[in-house]
Amino acid sequence: MPKKRHQNRYSKPQSTAPASLSSTAARRNDSHQDDASHGRGVNELLAGLRRAGLSGSGQQPPDEVRPTVHPGIRQLLQIPETPPPRPRRPVRFGPSGARLPAGPAPPRSWLSGPERAGDALQRSARAHEQRPLPGMRLPAPGSMVDMVLRRFALDWEWQRVYCQYHLYELPTHLRTALLAYLVTYTREGVSLHDLQAVLLPPPDVPEYQEDPSLAPSVVNEAFCHLDLSGSVGRSLKLRELSDFLFPRERESIDPQESWDAPEQYSAGIPRPLLPNLTHLSLALDPASSHAVSWRHLLSFATHLPGLTHLSLAFWPEPTLTPNAKLASVVSPQTGGAVQYGGTGPYSHSLDDDWAEQVLVLRRLSRSLYGLEYLDLTGCGDWFPALWASAGEGDTVDWTGAWGKITTLAMYPGYRLGEDAGLAETARYWEFVDYARRLERHVRTRRAGKGRFVTVETCRRPGELDK
Repeated sequence: MPKKRHQNRYSKPQSTAPASLSSTAARRNDSHQDDASHGRGVNELLAGLRRAGLSGSGQQPPDEVRPTVHPGIRQLLQIPETPPPRPRRPVRFGPSGARLPAGPAPPRSWLSGPERAGDALQRSARAHEQRPLPGMRLPAPGSMVDMVLRRFALDWEWQRVYCQYHLYELPTHLRTALLAYLVTYTREGVSLHDLQAVLLPPPDVPEYQEDPSLAPSVVNEAFCHLDLSGSVGRSLKLRELSDFLFPRERESIDPQESWDAPEQYSAGIPRPLLPNLTHLSLALDPASSHAVSWRHLLSFATHLPGLTHLSLAFWPEPTLTPNAKLASVVSPQTGGAVQYGGTGPYSHSLDDDWAEQVLVLRRLSRSLYGLEYLDLTGCGDWFPALWASAGEGDTVDWTGAWGKITTLAMYPGYRLGEDAGLAETARYWEFVDYARRLERHVRTRRAGKGRFVTVETCRRPGELDK
């Protein structure tokens, strides 16, 4: 009997393998490829990557290095020419001819040189005018250092604590500029704590106390400019400034013991904190002029024989008894009232008596005999004391103690407004006339034998520069 043909009830099986089998095969292929790649060298792998990049982009990277071929063989095999290498950046040279480092040129603000303090600091926000000491170098306005120091001064209360271990290690010119910025951009100026943070090392770091080369008197040897404008009488007292800059002897030493050990005697006398200080600004805020004392200034000046530039702008008239101007005592001999202080209420206006002021200025000149520049801006009320006589022929010594002074700044200290009255205008130009009179007086006293002196003050409208 013929066999029966059964119809296939099932569909044809799939020609592709299941997903599980395909993934296993793919992993095997990848493992084989990894083994093959490990067998190849690094140069072959890099060449494969370059070929893959060229096939995708159709361009040849300019940094690819091809082996050189002889020109004759290149013509026979029709090999294309090797592309030339990329041109290098031109070499930059500085103004002195030295080769500059690689990279983009720095911004112009980084390269701008320092300018004078009068151009860098804007003190016009105050009602009075103060002139910075000459020779003080500060960063140029708008430079990176200027912006950093300004921001530093505005956040000083936080920066003084956060950077307390780094302020002492800053370069001297940056610390000098930092104190000047604190004077300008803070309300109270510089305090004793600010000076300690900038000029003294941290007390809890033993390395500073053990190493003599890191002592404050050694690190601050190049510190010549100290701007304390508007600080004395407000946040800083002159007596505590004197004790801070010129510490007293630590302990009394027997002279007989010091004879046997001279190094012990020298170690007991501390050096000044700023041994080479030459420029000092003690300019006052006119609102705080009543809080200073000429007694303290005379005592402080005995430590500064090497000072060459000093600013006493807006200081009150020199007197040792400022609160006794209206006081009087009864004389036991005559029974009459006698003026208690050296200056009375009518000493200047009626009697033209400047004896006490002359004596105080003479004492100051004996201590500051190295001055070459003196700023008396805003002191017009006692300008006549600079040429007046004390009664016995004693005047301010412009040929001896102050014979080195070549520049006197004697500005009125404020600007004359358009709405100023006749009395105020007359008083303003009277101060200018006082400055011109002192200039003639000093030149006459020196009679061409001493240094030539110049008095800086305002000019009248239409007056030419001398």
